[in-house]
Amino acid sequence: MKFGKTDYPEQVDFTIPQDHPDTTVVLSEKKTDEDTKVYVGCAKWNRQDLKNFYPRGTKDELVYYSSQFNCIELNATFYRIFPAEQYQKWYDKTPENFKFFPKITNEVSHLRRLNDKVYEVADRYLEVTSLLKEKLGTIFLQMHNNFAPKNWDRVVRFVEYWPKEFPLAMEFRHTDWFNEQGVAQELYHLLQENNIANVLVDTAGRRDLMHMRLTNNEAFVRYVGANHKSDYPRLDDWVKRLSTWKAMGLKNIHFFVHQNLELESPLLSAYFIEKLNKQLECNLSIPKNLLKDKPNTLF
Repeated sequence: MKFGKTDYPEQVDFTIPQDHPDTTVVLSEKKTDEDTKVYVGCAKWNRQDLKNFYPRGTKDELVYYSSQFNCIELNATFYRIFPAEQYQKWYDKTPENFKFFPKITNEVSHLRRLNDKVYEVADRYLEVTSLLKEKLGTIFLQMHNNFAPKNWDRVVRFVEYWPKEFPLAMEFRHTDWFNEQGVAQELYHLLQENNIANVLVDTAGRRDLMHMRLTNNEAFVRYVGANHKSDYPRLDDWVKRLSTWKAMGLKNIHFFVHQNLELESPLLSAYFIEKLNKQLECNLSIPKNLLKDKPNTLF
């Protein structure tokens, strides 16, 4: 994941900004007695990307991955709509408590850019994605960097069209969605009114995407490590912020660990899970044999 990459991470201020004032309001309005559901995982299960994660002799990467983590941010679906039988295989290979959080095909977001021709594509995408059944988590739509607020009407039409039985998160990357307060407030209101999660992206070169504005009772966080020793204290800070949000009423934590070079994403995830378990009193399984060395020795 090269988006937001910087060659000098030691010069970046990684401090998590203060919450947007309306985040408190959203969490208080959505507060329930339900337990907080926590899902933490990587973006891929490919052996070539997740080096040193799979034991020698592993025959099926997804089977092993899903025995170690409770979810995956499914980036593969961004590049094409897979046939129905592929989704059925993914469903059959994974345990009952496992969830997929798939990215919507780039034909919707990048090639057609939410124009009037995306709806047939979205329907085809949902037809097969729905085969994941109860293992289907929040689907997320990531718009191109140059998709600007001038296309606001397209966003509204897409949100109105989207079937509400499928949880949705949306990620906007053009700076004007956040730098112009009126535009930002309009976007936040649209997402909030339609129970759509506002994706948070924590990456070195785009600190403007850390808007800290939740629009429903879901923190959908895409964390991008810089392959630098700062990756670990950054995760510590996220544990603290999620703990604060949980105390305020947050019920859904969906946290996905990337790196600019996918070398140690499983190790970062295992470190984060261990910290979350202690701070939030959750009971996520910690992937095996990943914490035997001090993490800072990796960098």
